[in-house]
Amino acid sequence: MVAPVDAARLFGRFVRTIASDPRIAKMLEPAARGVRYANEKFVEAKKSTMSEQPAESNPLLGYFLAHEEGPGIFKVMHYFDVYHRHFSRFRGKKVHVMEVGVYSGGSLGMWREYFGPDCTVYGVDIEPACLSYKRDGVEILIGDQGDPSFWKQVKESVPEIDIFIDDGSHFPEHQIVTLEEMLPHVAPGGVFLCEDVYGYPAGFIPYLLGLSSAFYNGTDNDFLKAVDSIHLYPAIGIIEKAARYGEHRSPMEALRRGTQWAPFDSYARKGRGLA
Repeated sequence: MVAPVDAARLFGRFVRTIASDPRIAKMLEPAARGVRYANEKFVEAKKSTMSEQPAESNPLLGYFLAHEEGPGIFKVMHYFDVYHRHFSRFRGKKVHVMEVGVYSGGSLGMWREYFGPDCTVYGVDIEPACLSYKRDGVEILIGDQGDPSFWKQVKESVPEIDIFIDDGSHFPEHQIVTLEEMLPHVAPGGVFLCEDVYGYPAGFIPYLLGLSSAFYNGTDNDFLKAVDSIHLYPAIGIIEKAARYGEHRSPMEALRRGTQWAPFDSYARKGRGLA
């Protein structure tokens, strides 16, 4: 629950933002309709069920289930499927992985086991006691993820990151600062993942939806050239970088091929709801 003072501050910021950018006001009605449909109206026609994925087909899940002693790992169960889907192509390669939120240190070893001996893991935490988890293949960086000056130091001291995992403070403002500071430092073809993004209606996911507007406004910009895709899962947001800046998609223009065309304008039909 948002405190009254915070709610008033957020509402004030919201009103000022709408006043300064008419594009946002146009987004509100379809966004509200989507909220109502997902939460109140949607009913699945065929409620089929699937058996759970065997642990042996997902090495991360297998590691987690077998990890009964040692440094603690605290993860939501469906995350492992998401991790494996987006991270599996990096296994066995020389990769740099950064995870914000070290806590008891167990996930640092999990990433090393999953990606292999050529993986370097950088753990970021605000708690100095986490320095005790430093070892071969694991570096620990102490700082406040909500402080841009800290990230400036990080970028000056570590190479580009192939996989960035934000499991830190879970405060939306910290998540946003972290993304804005570190997404440009994610290597081409890399993955930026932010987890535990529930419970904040004015938080990280609406911000991520705002980022996605770059895909649909019909113009090219640096974000569109650097980012390949944005993915949403329950409590997780993911951005995947393009393998090569600006080369992963053709310019935002449509081309015609063929010689036979219908005698009506398809765009005009769509405008009348006749597509």
